[in-house]
Amino acid sequence: MARPRNAFGTAGSSAEPVPRRLQRGFTLVEVLVALAIMAVLAGLAWRGLDGMVRARDGSQAAVDRAARLNTILAQWAQDLDALRDTAVVPPLRFDGQTLLLTRSINGGVAIVAWSLRGGTWQRWVSPVVTHVAPLQQAWLRAQQLLGNEPEQLSLLGDVSDWQLYYYRGNAWTNAQSSGDTAATVAAPAPAGSAPGAPAAPVVLGVHVQEQLPDGVRLVVNIAGNTLTRDIALGPR
Repeated sequence: MARPRNAFGTAGSSAEPVPRRLQRGFTLVEVLVALAIMAVLAGLAWRGLDGMVRARDGSQAAVDRAARLNTILAQWAQDLDALRDTAVVPPLRFDGQTLLLTRSINGGVAIVAWSLRGGTWQRWVSPVVTHVAPLQQAWLRAQQLLGNEPEQLSLLGDVSDWQLYYYRGNAWTNAQSSGDTAATVAAPAPAGSAPGAPAAPVVLGVHVQEQLPDGVRLVVNIAGNTLTRDIALGPR
């Protein structure tokens, strides 16, 4: 049986040849549209990533600030818990800017000053003393602090205001108001109160001394938020 011939008179297959598809590239408009879409998607992805980074940094800053504040309040509680009435200098005094207190520390006593200057909460500690004269000198120095002493420790910034209240007689009163007083008899310091020094001259008589409160309330404004902390004072 003869094979069919094509138009050119040659033998060929019975199936028609499949035409090859034409191949073409992208037009300039299509490329520009694709680039624009990619640019928009990249911008949205960057904004999302930037927002996540900012949120992470903000959360970490808040955590660090809370941890720092907890450490400061723990130190505040320790200072008040170690309050010591030496009958030589006032154990607790607040003038609206600075709180001076006398506390036991490392076998002696020291004067601690908590102050608020320029929106920064600061803490200063005197050297530990064991005799009357150095204690009186430390107390006088604590009343003359300027806030730029090398021993000053900056605790927290963005503090706008603080106030203290004392708990006496089942009621809270402003620490700057006149408190309960008690008559005490002052006695001269024993001989040798300081190495090689004579007894400190103290006039015998009745002196009026403010009684220690049963508790101290701290009210401090930090970054627009008010924080209140109550500390009970045990027997001294």
